[in-house]
Amino acid sequence: MNNKIVKAHIALFAAASMWGLMSPVGKMAMNAGITSLSLTSMRMMGAALCFWIASFFAPKEKVAKRDFLLLFFAGLLGIVFNQGMFIFGLSLTSPIDATIITTSLPIVTLILGILFLKEAVIPMKILGVVIGAVGALILILSNYNSTGISGNIWGDMLCLFSQTSFACYLTFFKGLISRYHVFTLMKWMFTYASLCFIPFSYHDLSEMISLSFPVGVWLEVGYVVFFGTFFAYVLIMVGQKTLHATVVSMYNYMQPVVGTIASVIIGIATFGWIKGVASALIFVGVYIVTQTKSKV
Repeated sequence: MNNKIVKAHIALFAAASMWGLMSPVGKMAMNAGITSLSLTSMRMMGAALCFWIASFFAPKEKVAKRDFLLLFFAGLLGIVFNQGMFIFGLSLTSPIDATIITTSLPIVTLILGILFLKEAVIPMKILGVVIGAVGALILILSNYNSTGISGNIWGDMLCLFSQTSFACYLTFFKGLISRYHVFTLMKWMFTYASLCFIPFSYHDLSEMISLSFPVGVWLEVGYVVFFGTFFAYVLIMVGQKTLHATVVSMYNYMQPVVGTIASVIIGIATFGWIKGVASALIFVGVYIVTQTKSKV
């Protein structure tokens, strides 16, 4: 692989690592009193501000008028529906249910590519997606402990909708993404997303201003904004510019691996042979998909 492809894979792995901690960190912030609407709104507005500041240090680009509409819809699918539905769903369901549902992203992306982009049905790629999904599910379920935490069908459906929305974004906007610098794309997408979401979150945000939260809660919100959003979206865009949508989505399977490693490091979980086999299946699945050439 050339350096560009290697950098794309490294970027995707780093983004998956940051997103792998999103469910537990976001859930802790919401358990402390930050509502799902407030957290999502702060995530979007905070990222928009970061991208606008970063854009001043990036090459100046003029966006074609026709592309502003595309950026709006990219913001809806890749940010508003994806982030809004996931965090709102996470507030209703358990972190384990939310994490399990994220494994649907590569499958949905593969199906959309076959249906709308007329990609060839490649058995090896399908096999890689399935192997990765099996490994991710085994790993997630091995981390489950019956502590009375239960899921919620509406929360689960919202999380599934968020994954489908992001799969549509990965599938249909690669052409737009290849035309502009990452900061140009992201500053407009997050600006549009913020404008769309503020009317729904204004009430929650105005009430939250009058409340007092510990420093630890704001650090959790800061992680969601800076690492789970700003840096992660920069990295995912680097990978998206170079690699196929299904390959990009396969890195979603790395999220439970990161969550497991973090749990082992802080001493709230152990790493046994089941987790080892599950992790190996994920790596094998990702390797198969990344090594399988796509045919359109």
